[in-house]
Amino acid sequence: MSTTPPQRTPSSADRPTPAALAAASATGGPAAGPAPRRARRVDWRVRLAVLSVVWGFSFLLIRVGTSAYAPFQVTFGRLLFGTAVLAAAMALRRTGLPRGARTWAHLTVAAFFLNAVPFSLFAFAELTIPSTLAGICNATSPLWGMVLSLVALSEDRPTRRRVAGLGLGFLGVLTVLGAWQGFSGIDAGGTVMALLASLSYPIGWIYVRRTLAGSGASHLPLTGAQLLLATVQLAVVTPLFTSWPSSFPVLPLLAVVALGALGTGFAMLLQYGIVSEVGPTTGQMVTYFTPVIATAAGVTLLDEPLTWNTPVGALIVLAGAALTQTRPDTASRRLPGRRRNDGEAAARQ
Repeated sequence: MSTTPPQRTPSSADRPTPAALAAASATGGPAAGPAPRRARRVDWRVRLAVLSVVWGFSFLLIRVGTSAYAPFQVTFGRLLFGTAVLAAAMALRRTGLPRGARTWAHLTVAAFFLNAVPFSLFAFAELTIPSTLAGICNATSPLWGMVLSLVALSEDRPTRRRVAGLGLGFLGVLTVLGAWQGFSGIDAGGTVMALLASLSYPIGWIYVRRTLAGSGASHLPLTGAQLLLATVQLAVVTPLFTSWPSSFPVLPLLAVVALGALGTGFAMLLQYGIVSEVGPTTGQMVTYFTPVIATAAGVTLLDEPLTWNTPVGALIVLAGAALTQTRPDTASRRLPGRRRNDGEAAARQ
């Protein structure tokens, strides 16, 4: 699920901050560094489609995993297998972990808000709400991000279009929940947890932008360390609130493994490659495809109910989220004689 890329602000630099591309998923996205200069065998559009499917199916995998295991256990397994994938990637590239107590301290906070908290909240939420609703709630992250950026980032200024997008997104949430029916049939607790999970991503992104921006460290060590720290956090919490499973059903276990290895570890590496190549503005389009995939998967494979207001409300939410990402024309003008690169001005980020 995704952790979507950090939403754009009028003055944000054009490269995602280390360890903060998630702010957007529903999975806590990877940190980005300088784009590797090598030929790509697979077109980025194909990889974006794969990423959308992987993150969209993450909500289904959470649902299947929590059918047999406690939410904290699902989250711990997800982080464990996701960390294993990144550790393997680091070993292949002969990359070590970052150094410095300050960096590790900030990554601990980032791991909490970008991984431990949202992953756990989504797992708890799907005990009582459909995976389709969880996927749609995840798409509200850019809306939360706009509100928080206006408060926490002094250089960010609202525009009429972005404020309209915020209002439209809020209307979309009410449509999904069936507000005119008194929210009947919707579990309030699970919905609130899913929305809080989506709120956690921009909180983590803003924190990382404030603390680790411009560190110059490579994306892979930062992301690997962040996921490792989140795994340690869940390793401490899980035994305190859950007991050892009495059995290990195969299908839910495979769902947890896939959720970690594919939906977290592989997805982080895949998203980094896309953002490195085409920039965060284009890379964040995955935000708009993920809830569509999540809804299709939940309805077709889990037989979850679908009423007209769910897809209609989801489209309104996504339209509002898209409007909140718009920037003033002056911020997107191309300089004469230069090709604008979304990886430029990294030092300003």
